Amino acid sequence: MSHHTAAVGNNETLGNDETPGNDETFGNNDTVRHGDTSGGGAAARSGRARAWLVLLLAGAFEVGYALSVGGSHGFTVLSWSLVAVVFFLLTLFSLSLALRTLDVGLGYAVWAGIGAVGAALLGPVFFDETLTPVKALWLTVIIAGVVWLKLSDRPQHPPADELPARPDR
Repeated sequence: MSHHTAAVGNNETLGNDETPGNDETFGNNDTVRHGDTSGGGAAARSGRARAWLVLLLAGAFEVGYALSVGGSHGFTVLSWSLVAVVFFLLTLFSLSLALRTLDVGLGYAVWAGIGAVGAALLGPVFFDETLTPVKALWLTVIIAGVVWLKLSDRPQHPPADELPARPDR
């Protein structure tokens, strides 16, 4: 994934993408890379937390899309079809925002897992579908996988601003 960079001032570079041509200048010579996954302190953690929240929202929109496509009966019911189009646009927009920060493979897997589990759990509520114990078991496996993916999205090393200060020698 190509990360977007932005120069903001004071010759400090945050990020890990050296792709030329992906930067913006806001003043001086500092570069901030959007989509940075290398840590970066409280601001980077806050950005990643927001990306995860947007990804959860995209997953909810995906559930709405799946259910409304089911209700549209092959896009033959206009009201359900229009709702499906709205949810489709919302889920893709939200997913694209989340993927600006999160890795594509991780984000897509979580998004698809939320959509699959949500549609399977809510299908029996809205439609004439059943949720058997075997289906519930495999949905639990998907949920566990999504949770483990989230837990795997942590920086391997603490950000430099959180390392203990080195004593002067």
